[in-house]
Amino acid sequence: MDEEYDVIVLGTGLKECILSGLMSTDGKKVLHMDRNTYYGGESASLTPLSQLFDHFKQPAPVDDKYGRPRDWNVDLIPKFLMANGKLVQLLVYTGVTRYLEFKSLDGSFVRKTDGKLHKVPADEREALSSSLMGLFEKRRFKKLLSYCQSLDLDNPAAKNKDDKKIDPDNLDATQLYTEFGVDKNTQDFTGHAIALFLNDDYLHKNCKELIRRIQLYSGSLARYGKSPYLYPLYGLGELPQGFARLSAIYGGTYMLGKTVDELVMEDGKVVGVKSGGEVAKTKMVICDPSYVPHKVKKTGRVVRAICILKGKVEGVNNSESLQIIIPQNQVDRKNDIYICVLSNQQCVTAKGFYLGIVSTTVETSDPEGELQIGIDILNGKDKSNIAEKYVWYSLIITP
Repeated sequence: MDEEYDVIVLGTGLKECILSGLMSTDGKKVLHMDRNTYYGGESASLTPLSQLFDHFKQPAPVDDKYGRPRDWNVDLIPKFLMANGKLVQLLVYTGVTRYLEFKSLDGSFVRKTDGKLHKVPADEREALSSSLMGLFEKRRFKKLLSYCQSLDLDNPAAKNKDDKKIDPDNLDATQLYTEFGVDKNTQDFTGHAIALFLNDDYLHKNCKELIRRIQLYSGSLARYGKSPYLYPLYGLGELPQGFARLSAIYGGTYMLGKTVDELVMEDGKVVGVKSGGEVAKTKMVICDPSYVPHKVKKTGRVVRAICILKGKVEGVNNSESLQIIIPQNQVDRKNDIYICVLSNQQCVTAKGFYLGIVSTTVETSDPEGELQIGIDILNGKDKSNIAEKYVWYSLIITP
């Protein structure tokens, strides 16, 4: 290992593997190391099912209680990909899609204050029949969407002929909503179920980010129709492995299960990485934050409940894979609650079983209690749909 590299990458999370792949294709000499023996880091896919029980230090079920264990690929931190988003564009651009397959989700749902789940409309027909809004509100909402979709924010000279009075440069999101007269309920599901803001902080910022997110959602929805979301078959762990293969093709060197003792510094600059008495020299180190804990600080926590479900979730039009968003205002919180439901459609569960994951940003001294409304949705009216439940936390960190 006593060689010199252009860059050393520590950790095999998705971001690290993307950078490793891109730098290798750019002709850089790359060394990629990880203390773990698997790809994905904190976002790894656990397979077979016994890995999930080992992870939470619980005895694995016997007699294939949950189907064939090898059919399970459980993501600790599930992430949906926007069909027209930058990550998908990057996958296509780099050719990593040759290693991957994706499946679109059946739908996206939002919870209203009445406790019911409502499908976020996927087309005009669904919008007209949706119970999310009344008739007149639907017209106002349609005008808002049409305006946002027609704008070219990258061309300041372009003007919308029908709405010259609206200048997005000088409006915040609240003012934009006011221009179209949409009510608070419509603002809630537009900002949280379509634009996917985590909280209401965006309301007092320039409306361009809201418009861009609406455009991304609409563009992604147009790709497949049912929902804007894609999920990789066999779990998210396939994504970092895809970029790792790309890096290897262009000469990148991978070392899994390799401890990192320290970053070697000279005159305040990194010059290498020490591992087991060996030093790999480099002028640049890219790493996940766990390798430099003294350089980052904890700013919060995310709590998640991973649930094995015996059947489909109630009230979601018989959908087998979906996202449910509970906007913060619906449950008197500062941050939204997210529910992800996956099935054997995505090759992440055994047939007949489902995977439900509830998550939110911790706000109180009872994090698990903050998830209860989402857990109740997964468990159903008779409170018997959850077969297994495991709660864990991940840190929100900043430099």
